[in-house]
Amino acid sequence: MKLVPLGDKVVLKQLVEEETTASGIVLPGQNKEKPQQAEVIAVGPGGIIDGKEVKMEVSVGDKVIFSKYSGTDVVVEKEPYIVVKQNDILAILK
Repeated sequence: MKLVPLGDKVVLKQLVEEETTASGIVLPGQNKEKPQQAEVIAVGPGGIIDGKEVKMEVSVGDKVIFSKYSGTDVVVEKEPYIVVKQNDILAILK
């Protein structure tokens, strides 16, 4: 199964931050706040949304920062994703 976003929606895969101790042990970021960085997995076609033309400015593979409380969490084939509107994306990391 594949997620195909509609309109100005973007599918994101959240980047998991891991912490490494001084001795080299990797601690998964379980108890931390959810990171606001993600990778773009799929991008909607854009077009006319609410009477305004929307040009998609992100593309698949971009690393982005998105608004903290935005989007809808979904799970597809046991993989968690976040579906957000393009205007919830604050910046592209280059």
